Amino acid sequence: MTNNFEAISNAIFQPLKSWAEQSTGNWNMLIGSGFVLLMIACILAYAFYKKIGSEDERTERISLNSAFILLCVVILCDMIFPKEYMWQIFFLYKYSFAILAAGIYLAVRYKKDFLS
Repeated sequence: MTNNFEAISNAIFQPLKSWAEQSTGNWNMLIGSGFVLLMIACILAYAFYKKIGSEDERTERISLNSAFILLCVVILCDMIFPKEYMWQIFFLYKYSFAILAAGIYLAVRYKKDFLS
């Protein structure tokens, strides 16, 4: 089963590796876009966490669900992203995607619970 994940991962990310290694501009573009994604995700998650408000019975459940979604995305990315090469960049993207997913969940719950 692990070999299947590694084969799929290599098939998907090997072209990205070869593109990033063609020039330093490509490498910097990959790092820069990951950093921008991380900043946007952090701002989104923090803004909606603050909008939801202080902890009570209802908001505690929302916070725990967003943390669960964050954990699930981290685990999923650990299974998908390769560990042999470019692991620092994939580490950045893993947490960017996880925080973004938690922020999107908070935004949806805020719209559903507090605006309607």
